[in-house]
Amino acid sequence: MKKILFLFGTRPEAIKMAPLIKTFKGSKKFIVKVGVTAQHRQMLDQVLCFFDIQPDYDLNIMHPNQTLHQLTADLISRITKEILLKEKFDLVFIQGDTTTVLAGALASFYQKIDIAHLEAGLRSQDIYSPFPEEMNRVLVSRISKFHFCPTPKSANNIKIENIKENIFEVGNTVIDALLLGVEKINSLNQQLFEEKFPNVDFSKKIILITAHRRENFGEPFVEICESIQEIAKKYSEKVQIVYPVHLNPNIKNNAHKYLNTPNIHLIEPLDYPYLIWIMNKSYLVLTDSGGIQEEAPSLGKPVLVLREVTERSEGIDAGTARLVGTNKNLIITETIKLLENKEYYQKIANIHNPYGDGTTSKQILKVVEEYYN
Repeated sequence: MKKILFLFGTRPEAIKMAPLIKTFKGSKKFIVKVGVTAQHRQMLDQVLCFFDIQPDYDLNIMHPNQTLHQLTADLISRITKEILLKEKFDLVFIQGDTTTVLAGALASFYQKIDIAHLEAGLRSQDIYSPFPEEMNRVLVSRISKFHFCPTPKSANNIKIENIKENIFEVGNTVIDALLLGVEKINSLNQQLFEEKFPNVDFSKKIILITAHRRENFGEPFVEICESIQEIAKKYSEKVQIVYPVHLNPNIKNNAHKYLNTPNIHLIEPLDYPYLIWIMNKSYLVLTDSGGIQEEAPSLGKPVLVLREVTERSEGIDAGTARLVGTNKNLIITETIKLLENKEYYQKIANIHNPYGDGTTSKQILKVVEEYYN
C-alpha cells in the first residue's frame, strides 16, 4: 500500500484538506498520515476538532514575531527531520500557497517524494500581491508531480508556464468542506449558534466583514475601516455589520480605533462552524480572504473583494464577486448598490459558483488511485 502524507499548517489549508483526508481514509488502497505545522495554532485546532482530524505529527512551529525567512528555514528543517525522515512516504499532499506549502514542497522534493499540489494554478501575475503567496505558488508548481486545479483558468495558468503533465481540473475542495460543514451545522441546535452573537439583530440585513491580509496593512486597511464606518452610519436602522477581527495587531488595533458605531460588532475570530453559520445568515460579504471568495457564492451571497488584485479571478469573471480593492468610494458605492438594488443583488446571488459542486475529493482520489495502479 502507498503511504500518503497530508501536510498543512493554517486554518484555510485544514478546511480544504479535511474532505480529502476523509475521502482517502475511506479508500483501502492507501495508508494515510496527517502532519500539521500549526502555522495558525488556535485557528487550526478549531478546524481539526470540527472535522475530527487527529494529526500524526504536530510541529507547533509558530513563535512571536517570526520573520518569513526564519519561519521558512525552521519549517524545511523540522518537516524533514521530524516527519519525512520518520517513515517512508510515497506522496505528500500540500494545499494552497502559505509558507508551510512552500517549505513542505521543498522538503519533500529534497527527499525525492512525489508532491500533489491541491488548489494549483492560482495566479495574480504580481509576485508581490498577495505576498508572499503568489511566488510560493509559482515555485511549488515547478516541483509538483500532480497539479489539482480548481478551474480551467488555473489549469491553463500552469500550462502557460510550460508544465504539461498531470494537470487535472477538479474544482475546489473548499466547496466539499462547506457542504459537509453546513450539513453538520443543520443537524445541531441552532440556538447554540445564535448565542454566539448575542448583540446582533438578525431581523436586519447582516454584512459579514473579514479583512486581514498583509498587503492591506496600514493606510489601505484604514480606508477599508472608514468605508465600513460610513456604511454603518448610513444604514444604522437597517444593517448589522459583523466583523470577526484577526488577532494580528496591525489589524486589531486599527479595527478597534476606527470602527465604533453601535451596529458594528467587532468580535473574536470565529471557529469554522460559526463562520459558516454567520455567512449563511448574511446578506452580503466584504472580504480579502481567498477561501471566502470561493465559499460565499455557494451560499448565494454576493462578495465584494477588498483587494487590488485577486488570484481567484474566476469569481470576478463569473460575476459572483466584485473587485473593489481598498478604495473607499468604490466599497461604499458597491455596497449601497447591493443593499438597495434588489434586481442587481439577485443577479449576482443566483450565478453558478465556478469553484465546484462538492465532488472534488472523489475526483482526486480517482486520479491518484489510477496513477498508482
